Amino acid sequence: MPERPVVIGVDSSTQSTKAAVVDAESGTLLALGRAPHTVTGENGARETDPEIWWHALAQAVADGLQQAAVPPAAVTGIAIAGQQHGLVALGADGRPLRPALLWNDTRSAPQATALTAALGGPDAWLARTGSVPVASMTAAKWQWLREHEPATADRTTAVRLPHDFLTERLTGTAVTDPGDASGTCWYDTARAGYDPELLALLGLDPALLPEVAPTAATRAGGLTRGAAETLGLPPGIAVAAGTGDNMAAAVGLGLGGATTGAGLLDHPVVSLGTSGTVFAATRTRPASPGLSGFAAADGGYLPLGCTLNCTLAVDRIAALLDLDREDAAPGDGLVLLPYLDGERTPDLPHATGLLTGLRHSTTPHALLGAAYEGAVFTVLRALDELLAACGLDPADPAVRDRPLRLIGGGARGRAWTETVRRLSGRPLVVPAATELVALGAAALAAAASTDTDPVALTHAWGTGEGETLPPVARDEETWNRIEGVLDRAARTLLS
Repeated sequence: MPERPVVIGVDSSTQSTKAAVVDAESGTLLALGRAPHTVTGENGARETDPEIWWHALAQAVADGLQQAAVPPAAVTGIAIAGQQHGLVALGADGRPLRPALLWNDTRSAPQATALTAALGGPDAWLARTGSVPVASMTAAKWQWLREHEPATADRTTAVRLPHDFLTERLTGTAVTDPGDASGTCWYDTARAGYDPELLALLGLDPALLPEVAPTAATRAGGLTRGAAETLGLPPGIAVAAGTGDNMAAAVGLGLGGATTGAGLLDHPVVSLGTSGTVFAATRTRPASPGLSGFAAADGGYLPLGCTLNCTLAVDRIAALLDLDREDAAPGDGLVLLPYLDGERTPDLPHATGLLTGLRHSTTPHALLGAAYEGAVFTVLRALDELLAACGLDPADPAVRDRPLRLIGGGARGRAWTETVRRLSGRPLVVPAATELVALGAAALAAAASTDTDPVALTHAWGTGEGETLPPVARDEETWNRIEGVLDRAARTLLS
């Protein structure tokens, strides 16, 4: 009896690589291989040698295949979903010239500000890219490299995003997709292509960039013999163009595709990970200076708000207090904005953590709870901005009563889940699937090998389905208290 076809979906994130070995017909997760990354830097710097990603990919794939106990010959496709925005500068030999500048490297904040002004302000950028440059965006990082390491910029013969770098290693072909390309701030989301004027502003030769495939599920090529030997997979299997991690998570949830109508599709998504993100699929191109107006993996739109400080920041507060992450109580009048790495939404790259409201009666548990509240408030306020950008009134009961899909590592934590419920007042849907980025990438791999719609596949697989938690009364007092402190702090930082 022939082996059932298997695909591999890869989540190459900031901290690690995960390789999901998935039954291509049922969507069953057979195994999840893992390998860690190393992130270095201080004082705003965050870097990783891209070769670490390649070695981690090989290790994670081998681990996954061993766990799944399936023969490599059963694998029919592979796709990479990677952390967005990272700048990979390659030399003439195709190797990295320096460690990649990661999305959460905030050293490029001055370059982001200068680029915004150089084009005529935020509205000019929104009209072209759907996003305003912030420190996270690749364009700001390229400009930083030009200014601080001009010799490296001059030697650069290819510029890649993290997932592009890995896909090119798999196929030998330089290719990206609309979703991840839209996070560069040199891709025009309205015209679906690189913007020549922006590239000229950045001094970036378009020949250095990969071709943009029509969708993330487009077959970028076959697995080369060299890559096949490294990964222990059959040569020639389908390699999808792949995409960014947020776009892959949307595919894993069944967002987008042919079913998308005008406005939002289904309920919006809150993702609690190293960063906190909110996003939703739409066919309407949004434009808001506080959001990233990304393209989706299928060429639609995936407006997204991103906060730098989420689970990692709250875990740091828990460690400082010598508490387990679940040992939290409501903030009891405290406000703790855990902006330990600056912040992206709101755009306060030089911010630090802020605590106010301490009393003799303050407990460590309330202090930890205040950190949760500060992080969740920041994410949910970004959600309100996203809804408004899509033409919806966040205060409208019909909108406010719409369920949120809660994903990411934080979705598995009681303290995170209960804080989101309390500050949002919304019902939550917590999908049973825990590796939505990798599962979305697996759907892209399956689609590339069979020429099917990846979102239709994830609907059939049921990866977006899960438990529904009913709403609780919204904690308006805590919301208003945090909002007042944040607004005052922002005015001080921006003055």
